[in-house]
Amino acid sequence: MNKMRMLIDTLNKWAYEYYVLDNPSVPDREYDRLYDELVELEKQTGIVEPDSPTRRVGGEPLKAFERHEHISRLYSLDKCVTYDRLSAFVTRVKKAYADADFTVEYKYDGLTMCITYDKGNFVRATTRGNGVVGEDVTAQCLTIKSVPLKIPFQGLMEVQGEAVIPLSALQKYNSTAAEKLKNARNAAAGAIRNLDPSVTAKRGVEILFYNVNYIEGKSFSTQVEMFGFLRENFFKVYPYLKVCRDEADIISALEEIEVERKKIDILTDGAVIKLNNVPARDGLGYTDKFPRWAIAYKFEAEEAQTTVREVKWQVGRTGKLTPLAIVDPVELGGATVRKATLNNFGDIGRKDVRIGSLVAIRRSNEVIPEILGCVEHTGTSVNIQKPTVCPYCGSSVVEEGANLFCPNRLCPPRIVARFEHFAQKDAMDIEGFSEATADQLHKKLGLTRPSQLYTLTAEDIGSLEGFKDKKINNLLSAIESSKNVPLERFIFALGIDGVGRVAARDLANAFKSVDVLSQSTVEELTELENIGEITARAIVGWFADDDNRAELADLLKYVTPVYEQRQVEGGIFFGQVVVLTGTLSAYTRSQAQKIIEDEGGECGSSVTKKTTLVIAGEEAGSKLQKAQKLGIKVIDEQEFVRMLGRE
Repeated sequence: MNKMRMLIDTLNKWAYEYYVLDNPSVPDREYDRLYDELVELEKQTGIVEPDSPTRRVGGEPLKAFERHEHISRLYSLDKCVTYDRLSAFVTRVKKAYADADFTVEYKYDGLTMCITYDKGNFVRATTRGNGVVGEDVTAQCLTIKSVPLKIPFQGLMEVQGEAVIPLSALQKYNSTAAEKLKNARNAAAGAIRNLDPSVTAKRGVEILFYNVNYIEGKSFSTQVEMFGFLRENFFKVYPYLKVCRDEADIISALEEIEVERKKIDILTDGAVIKLNNVPARDGLGYTDKFPRWAIAYKFEAEEAQTTVREVKWQVGRTGKLTPLAIVDPVELGGATVRKATLNNFGDIGRKDVRIGSLVAIRRSNEVIPEILGCVEHTGTSVNIQKPTVCPYCGSSVVEEGANLFCPNRLCPPRIVARFEHFAQKDAMDIEGFSEATADQLHKKLGLTRPSQLYTLTAEDIGSLEGFKDKKINNLLSAIESSKNVPLERFIFALGIDGVGRVAARDLANAFKSVDVLSQSTVEELTELENIGEITARAIVGWFADDDNRAELADLLKYVTPVYEQRQVEGGIFFGQVVVLTGTLSAYTRSQAQKIIEDEGGECGSSVTKKTTLVIAGEEAGSKLQKAQKLGIKVIDEQEFVRMLGRE
């Protein structure tokens, strides 16, 4: 066994030098000789240690990926593309922590991975998935030779990284592949999410690590310290991490990365800026999707030139007419582009876009490409005419600023879009409901309002194309299941302008019923953290509209929106609305919130007139100041712990 351990340790050391440090100390033939010796010894003993390099050989193809829940949620990052947005981020952080410094690192364009270690051993690898649950890709990850199978740290830990394919590896693969891969990003994602691990092994995937998502029995004071920890534990970390004191330093780092990223072997599309102080991050907290202490700065996306052949006008749920340009096919970002969007009619004039003209288009963040502007007009170029009537229903369009609107609520595409929004997963979650289903329900059965879904019979649905017994029953069952819905999803399903998922959640927490929300004022609404004046006026206006009120009344005949709030009678925070601010030493932000809720309290995200208590940790900022101004009771962490009886 001592011989086996010596072989494993030596081979792993050499692999680390070769794949991570890019500084091999022995020739390949020497590695191969020891590797073959280890394989023979494992055959003789029947023993394969957890960190043996022989585990990296791709096994049999999987039948399906299993789902796995992460120990701690993996958040995505908010994005900005202008220095103005970046400045707003820096200002917000500095407002909470005046002496804050930041780190800037490369943003890699690949697939986010989460890898678990316990007692120093590799346990599991998963994709990010929805941030809570990902797909188990352990077999695929084991083929990546730069990922350590054994590390010095002995506690339970999740590390986060980006699976990438170096551009040189992509070029090498394509030189012999029968089917060439178009770009490194899609190639990396395809390699990891391929059921056959041998495919992963062939593509030369690497993982660049940048975050400790969860760690047992250890904490970090800074992002710099975290990077050092990753290196000490043999993870591959890209050798760029710059500490910046202010916005000027950050911009200087971004300008440096913008130049250098075009010279390196990894596909990058931006940079990530983080608050360097790790404990202080809890004080800033999270939105529904993003940490408030980090942001991704996206560099200019890929561009191409093509010719506009036609413009079609699309009508959305609000009636807004959006021009969609049909263009000559062009390769962009690894995809063939045939359509490109313009924001509104005003955008057409500002960018001087004409049919028959050569235009520049940009594709970013996997969304439909956008026309940037005209490159050259030709002798056949013609102006795009402003529509005076809706192309779908013939109603006279209404012009509001740069936008055109169809005012007809019964315009077919508006109805279909309204149904589709209402039924989506984040709204009423009517499984199996699609745009095509909505289109048939309107055209064949004459449905115009979501409340009419709850009157459908099996005979009605059976008259639609493609609906047989099983599909009919499934849709009826999904509609029935949607009758009991969380309040925040019901509010989102109403389709009020400007009310997304986060705003809907805040409205549910603040008003706790549709009836109370319907009577809210602009002043009350703007007190909420994620509701601005424009959205507040849209909410008040929606509930003031007679048609909307009638539809809401019909919906409530069938649907029961439920505000789910756990309360503990007699808990020490029972009946209190509590806001946490600053950094706590004894608990993380999420732990403290759970304690408060378990003790009957409600946690608020911002200080309002409804707040009854503020718990202020170290470096508490604007929330503390607002609480003091409003005369709201404030306690420190020591008092919080004393109240819990945990001194």
